[in-house]
Amino acid sequence: MPLLFSYGTLQQKEVQIANFGRELAGSKDVLQCYVVGEITITDERVLRESGKSIHPILRFTGSRQDEIEGTVFEVTDAELAQADDYEVVDYVRIAAKLKSGKETWIYAAAEKA
Repeated sequence: MPLLFSYGTLQQKEVQIANFGRELAGSKDVLQCYVVGEITITDERVLRESGKSIHPILRFTGSRQDEIEGTVFEVTDAELAQADDYEVVDYVRIAAKLKSGKETWIYAAAEKA
């Protein structure tokens, strides 16, 4: 099953239930070489589900000293597709390796974000 690292709204129980129909079980982990910025969300569905207009967004730095704490979840392929649908165009899903050595998917800033 794929792994998905969340540092933002996908950690919220209400967002998980709205998108996956269940609360996800996860474990804490760390992503290196990124910092967290912010973007303003205007998508009505995402605003309704997250309850927030400002969302965090990962920006690549390349420096292993930059670390983001979050939660890594085991999801199905179908749930990964649902997460893709939830994330707005400012995000892109890419593969990454966590500090623990786990290979995971992350949502980071798209080039234009």
